[in-house]
Amino acid sequence: MNIAVCLCQVPDSASVIGFADGALDRSRINEVMNPYDEYALEEAVCLKERIAGSLVTVFTVAPLSAKDMLRKALALGADRAVLVSAAEPSDPYFTALQLKSALMEFYEGILPDLVFCGKSSTDFQSAEVPSMLGALLGIASVSGVTSLNVSGEHLHLEREIEGGVEQIELHYPVVISAEKGLNQPRKTTVKAVMEARKKPIDLLAVSVDGAPLVLVSDFKALERKKVCRFAEDEKELVLLLSNECSLFSAD
Repeated sequence: MNIAVCLCQVPDSASVIGFADGALDRSRINEVMNPYDEYALEEAVCLKERIAGSLVTVFTVAPLSAKDMLRKALALGADRAVLVSAAEPSDPYFTALQLKSALMEFYEGILPDLVFCGKSSTDFQSAEVPSMLGALLGIASVSGVTSLNVSGEHLHLEREIEGGVEQIELHYPVVISAEKGLNQPRKTTVKAVMEARKKPIDLLAVSVDGAPLVLVSDFKALERKKVCRFAEDEKELVLLLSNECSLFSAD
């Protein structure tokens, strides 16, 4: 069984987020593996351990600095790591398009049996890439999965919905996005880290026939200052609420 896991980097929660000239200032940002992707990778590795002959390959569309994250994925149990070289993704659609091209090229036009993603990235939190990737690959996708069991050719999935749990049965191939609670990600060991350093990281250049649907013009810091005014008495308060907040009628 071929299992693909799509990873992305996000800023560490302890990083200082700043802006300079309308762009994100990355000088004080430490990037780490997206936490939801850790659940996706753990589930893929658990399946590999249960199903003989399975192979877990991780993919990321990122700059060369993402090699450290890929080596961590190898230390956590992935068999192969692929760094996809492409134009920097600027929106979920373009990211999904690049991942689709990478998967089709790496597997030579044959769909992998399972594609795992994190539910969303913790930076932009759009949660759109997994569903878009499934649509572009022409296969089913299920988002926010909290339980997964495999029985022969059948997959039994569960995900939490408002007021209950939805149970889904389907066949391979499928794109699954992992929700917190799907498993408990393992920790790396010194031995695994040392062995991961010896494994190669494949570089894959892809070109896509398409363009981003959303372009970010600039970034700026959010001003959180609150305007606070004091009223001398209840009459002034009523006037303020009437004239400036339009809470009361003129009568």
